[in-house]
This record gives sequence, structure tokens and C-alpha cells, in this order.
Amino acid sequence: MSADGKRASEAAQALDVTLLGRSYRVSCAEDEREALLQAVAYLEGKMNEIKKSGKVAGTERIAVMAALNVAHELLSMRLGSGFDMGEAKRRIAAMEATLEAALAKQEKLF
Repeated sequence: MSADGKRASEAAQALDVTLLGRSYRVSCAEDEREALLQAVAYLEGKMNEIKKSGKVAGTERIAVMAALNVAHELLSMRLGSGFDMGEAKRRIAAMEATLEAALAKQEKLF
């Protein structure tokens, strides 16, 4: 094994993530940890949207539908349907509101 390969494997760490109440252990490089956590949060949101709709039952089916939705979003952006700046701003604003609400609850604890 090359020195670079050894460094890469040493840098990877196991990270436990949870999706719809199920825990998964994922190997991840330290510098990719935050991006992975963001991806988990995004996927969890998509899965919860599908679950709440009540149209799809079963964790496996929910996961597959969420994967299809995310893949469709990605391909739509890659194939030129464009980037919707307004939608991105709305999502960012919603995330900020969620974070502010969570932080406000934390401040009340102290």
C-alpha cells in the first residue's frame, strides 16, 4: 500500500448516522464529515416528507422513493433545467429559521 493510501485509510473514521430511526455506520474522511452530515440531514428531510405524505409505507420503500427524488433533482440540475435561485434562497431561509428556533430553545435552558 502506498503512503498516500495509508494516509487516506487512516483519515477515514467511522461515523454513526440515523435515518428514520435506524442507525448506520459510515466510513468518512474527517474533511468530508460536515458534508456527509448535511447529506444525511437532507435525506432525512426527504424521507420524512414521503413518510408524512402517507402514500408510501415501509422504510425501504421510503428510502427508495427519497433516493429517486434526490437523483431526479441532481439530474435535473445537471441536464440544464437550471438552478432555481429563488428556491435555494427559500430553503436557506427555512434552514436559518429552524436553526434560530433551535438556538432560542437552547438559550432558555441556561
